[in-house]
Amino acid sequence: MNNNAFHTDAPRKRQIAILGSTGSIGTQALQVIEEHSDHYEVYALTAGNNVDLLIEQARKFLPDVVVIANEAHYKHLSESLADLPIKVYAGADALADVATAEPIDMVLASMVGYAGLRPTMNAIRAGKAIALANKETLVVAGELVTQLAMEHRVPILPVDSEHSAIFQCLAGEAANPIEKLLLTASGGPFRTWSLDQLQHATREQALKHPNWDMGAKITIDSASMMNKGFEVIEAKWLFDVAPSQIEVVVHPQSVIHSMVQFADGSVKAQLGTPDMRLPIQYAFSYPYRLPLTTERIDFSKLSSLTFEQPDPTRFRNLALSFAALEQGGNMPCILNAANEVCVAAFLKERMGFLEMSDVIERTMQKVDFIKTPTYDDYVATDAIARRIAEECIATINS
Repeated sequence: MNNNAFHTDAPRKRQIAILGSTGSIGTQALQVIEEHSDHYEVYALTAGNNVDLLIEQARKFLPDVVVIANEAHYKHLSESLADLPIKVYAGADALADVATAEPIDMVLASMVGYAGLRPTMNAIRAGKAIALANKETLVVAGELVTQLAMEHRVPILPVDSEHSAIFQCLAGEAANPIEKLLLTASGGPFRTWSLDQLQHATREQALKHPNWDMGAKITIDSASMMNKGFEVIEAKWLFDVAPSQIEVVVHPQSVIHSMVQFADGSVKAQLGTPDMRLPIQYAFSYPYRLPLTTERIDFSKLSSLTFEQPDPTRFRNLALSFAALEQGGNMPCILNAANEVCVAAFLKERMGFLEMSDVIERTMQKVDFIKTPTYDDYVATDAIARRIAEECIATINS
């Protein structure tokens, strides 16, 4: 089907709500919307703390609603937009409710961390299509979220480059069972570092990703390979596969974004330049493809594509993620909460790079395991795991 079908099937502009518009994914999503302003319109923008950028975005894209999570910024935000017909709200409840507004067609869940769970679940209950960039939503409560999406017949379209790649590889393969998902990883800035070198890795070194330009939290997660561990857990829920059917392959060039292996041994791969606008746009336009002004692969300049096995000794977070997935229940929620606390502490130089894995493992051992958690169990687990992780970090520093 040609791209003209997109025009006839979508006679009006799709209304997009961006949860986390000031982050890396949110800002690139706005670039996609700007490039295809004949197809998309911004209905709502939200941010956590970056009020000045949120004001700038609101004045440019003129959404119906803006929300700032940090209520301390409400007055500044409201006064700065007082000359425009934009509704302004603040706080966690407003953030959770904005995604349910009737005009919204799709919600881009691009908030960082656990905070994205509640608004994403609210959006699903309201029947909104989800473009999911907040991997923690499925890491923390994958079973709950996917069941909710099935009940409300809501599509969850992956925005992570790896999951988008798998999603694209599976197009037209509905009748063919998956043998294996191959998630590619760049290896991050520390791919070739020894354990001794990692012992002394600094915040600045960890924030220098070789291929991708991302926010601080996800960049640290990439350096520790926790990001890949989260993607393993997310893949299980997105594509309904067993942990044994998921393999991580280190691919430093970041040209192949992920692969699918089928029963006959054939492997399909999705390739592209490292540009997050592509998976964002594909989630927005699925099942159609729209033009995108981005760099194309020049195969004459690709001298080699290399692949390695990840080292679980140097990058323990990957092994911890597989262990959490195998155990199930609230264990991935514990993993995520401990990791969020550790990354924040590492960014503030309160702990070393390798110490993050130590604290995460200790937290997983100390928090009570719940096999079939409810939403309230996840909320309680998150709070308890954060407290225990903080106590472990304090022990390190004492």
